[in-house]
Amino acid sequence: MADVSDVKPRASGRYRKVEVRTWGDEKFRALSPMPACAQGLWLYLITGPHTGPIPGLFRAGRAAMAEDLDWEQEAFDKAFREVFAQGMVKADFKARVMWVPKAIKHNRPESPNVVKSWAAEFDLIPECDLKREALESLRASIHALGESFAKAFDESFGKPSAKPSPKAMPNQEQEQEQEQEQEEDQGANAPLPPAPPPAPPGPPAPPAGLFGEGENDAPAVDVPPCPHAKLLALFAKAVPELPQPRREMWEDSAGAEAMRQRWKWLLTAVRSNTGERYAANAAEGLDWFKRFFDAVGESDFLSGRNGKWKRCDLGWLMKRENFRKVVEGHYTNKETA
Repeated sequence: MADVSDVKPRASGRYRKVEVRTWGDEKFRALSPMPACAQGLWLYLITGPHTGPIPGLFRAGRAAMAEDLDWEQEAFDKAFREVFAQGMVKADFKARVMWVPKAIKHNRPESPNVVKSWAAEFDLIPECDLKREALESLRASIHALGESFAKAFDESFGKPSAKPSPKAMPNQEQEQEQEQEQEEDQGANAPLPPAPPPAPPGPPAPPAGLFGEGENDAPAVDVPPCPHAKLLALFAKAVPELPQPRREMWEDSAGAEAMRQRWKWLLTAVRSNTGERYAANAAEGLDWFKRFFDAVGESDFLSGRNGKWKRCDLGWLMKRENFRKVVEGHYTNKETA
């Protein structure tokens, strides 16, 4: 069970316990959903099913948590930024490691043996600077509890390590900025192409701009969620020779976010000469991406069959400028011969 209080501990403090399994209880989940907000996210972070025996340190990704809360990714990110800005949580989303620094103050171990039991769980946390920072913070808290606790901790985790790098704990906003900078360096401001490859006898005129930038004449529509699992399957079938991302690692990556943007564009971009969307629904969107991945598989250059370049993967393909060039036919066998 996890403590839901984040107030400073006092001698007369009052505490309540919340069972982790509450989040999976059938009756609880049947209730009207909690709206996306920072307070709701905080309660979830310290009591949710992702929490483990080590107070405040756990493995979880943005997409998985947003899905578990039934929130849109954008709403989750907004709530997370609020909690992050208050210093209540730190995150390395690339490694999918979360750290709640004050959790140990309200969930002190009951005995040195409890501290020793943390070691097995700690080994399951992905290696990163944030994990090392959490370790040293926990060490200080446990040493303050007395000699027997300190001895148990040091026997299980070893002596203090070097101070973690200050560039640890990239938050979601930093990751998005880095991805945006990479795309801009590659000419990302160019409009996406209007049709999938191949598109004989020729593509119609491209839309004025990209969805979400105020330049597109797309009508307001509800875009179905990006079907990552189905798109990964289409990619694997079309180009099995290329590196295949693992689904559990893909969904919280920068490549997955780029794929969501490409999917969103596909179902909202409008042909300037017909006023119709390129894909009216998810089924048409999947068919479009099938043709896109088939075009990648037919390219000797992108597939690596001609031996000229072997760095293509799904993340590279989903970057806006690379995506545009594939659709425009820049990597056909004729173009790359």
